[in-house]
Amino acid sequence: MMHKIYKYKQEIYEYIMFTIASAMMVIGIYFFKFPNHFSFGGVSGISIVLAQVLPHTPGSINLMINIVLLLIGFAVFGKEFGIKTTYITLLVSFGPKVLEHYFPMDGPLTNEPVLELMFAIALPAFASAVFFNLGASSGGTDIVAMVLKKYTKVDIGTALFMSDVIIVILACLVFNVQTGLFSLVGLLAKSLVVDETIENINLAKYFTIICNDPEPIVKYIMNDLGKGATVYKAEGAYGHQEKTVILTILKRQQAVELKNFIRRNQPGAFIAITNSSEIIGKGFRGYN
Repeated sequence: MMHKIYKYKQEIYEYIMFTIASAMMVIGIYFFKFPNHFSFGGVSGISIVLAQVLPHTPGSINLMINIVLLLIGFAVFGKEFGIKTTYITLLVSFGPKVLEHYFPMDGPLTNEPVLELMFAIALPAFASAVFFNLGASSGGTDIVAMVLKKYTKVDIGTALFMSDVIIVILACLVFNVQTGLFSLVGLLAKSLVVDETIENINLAKYFTIICNDPEPIVKYIMNDLGKGATVYKAEGAYGHQEKTVILTILKRQQAVELKNFIRRNQPGAFIAITNSSEIIGKGFRGYN
């Protein structure tokens, strides 16, 4: 019963995060990528280039391409095609089209293209990091990657990167060299921002605490912080005195609270703290 409640709460949390992240991605694409013609890959990049040569807006083209790819995903994978990916794809597809209707734009928000490039990179990259971290994707070219993986032995990462480079080159030809160079910078920076964001989202603190009186510390970890701990006996190499070692893994704010507690109550305790961005288990990631 408790396990079902945990899964239900986790699903609600995930869909709230998907909605927030999708909104951030749509804002980054519509307000910063589209008006500046930043074409650094993906469906939004293709849409920007095609909108320059077709009688349609980037939002309309973005919607059409994403819906076609979504239908291909269902045709190829059927029921196996992810509900999460479908939900996110619909939000990201219809979002720019809705904004075109309510907030029409005839140019960039500011006259600072570098500043707008930063937002065009950061907002969608942060959203992508949230999706990847929760086991979903924003659809688009990710669906193409899934199809390629199923039917071919193509190096998907290389194929998608090359397609992104082609879009950047087209941006140079369709718009101008400056737009193409901005798009190239965006393409190179996007993956770095995604990787760094994922690592920071998952960052946890791994504690190794060596002390003489473990009971108060363990109680604080379990009762006040709501986390578990592993306790075992050890012997100091120098004085051959019996010590207790406590192992626990905490989120960043909890780590600060535990450090302050130990300093107040057992200032002689030895604490080693290690950063970790990949913790799998109950209370962290990968618990089913």
